[in-house]
Amino acid sequence: MPTTADSTRVLAGRIGGPARPSACRRFVASLFAASWFAGCGAFADEASRLSDAPDTPPAASAPVPRFASYGEALAAWAGPEDLSAWIGASFEYDRERALALSESQRAGRPDPRIIEPDAFYARPKGVCVDLARFAVEALKAVAPGQRPRYLMIEFDPARLQGQVLRRHWVAVVEGADGLRILADSKRPGVIAGPYRTIDEFLTEYAAFRGRDIVAHREMDSYAKRLRQRARRAQDEG
Repeated sequence: MPTTADSTRVLAGRIGGPARPSACRRFVASLFAASWFAGCGAFADEASRLSDAPDTPPAASAPVPRFASYGEALAAWAGPEDLSAWIGASFEYDRERALALSESQRAGRPDPRIIEPDAFYARPKGVCVDLARFAVEALKAVAPGQRPRYLMIEFDPARLQGQVLRRHWVAVVEGADGLRILADSKRPGVIAGPYRTIDEFLTEYAAFRGRDIVAHREMDSYAKRLRQRARRAQDEG
């Protein structure tokens, strides 16, 4: 049976030079560090996949007009393209708020306040439902003929930093050529589509996010869903 000294000599032969304790320790430490950083990279990839935050900052684009107030922006914007361009240039994802609004944090608590559109315009930082509300309400004023509404996407539940992540919100508009999806915090500034059906979009989106979608709902108001959840909690209580 080989001894510890024999094993040390084999290791030394593979990395070159005589076996020195300090060299062996450095070699083992380097292996540990490599495996640790590889694990951190895998964790970061998984966290990025589960989060509704953008994977990378939006690419630089043509200058976007800035207006002094939300009202001035509504008067100037002609449709989804103008709104989406502003979102791409301005939106900042709020990671702390995202964890605070997770399923596990909301359990047994009053429904959180979603940022008002004028406040969001003044400080465009929030999470998916804040962004979706801003887009839907702005487009109801700017382009009501495109039937702007919410799309609530329910993923297979997942945990990030101990918090359950499940629902994601985006905005939907429709035109003669089909449906378009925008105001997505995962890819702000992007208008996806056109699609013939919502199911066509969901199939593509599940692949993009790498997550299973278990349910979805188109709604005229985000508040309807919150009221339904509150009623269920009262019934169960």
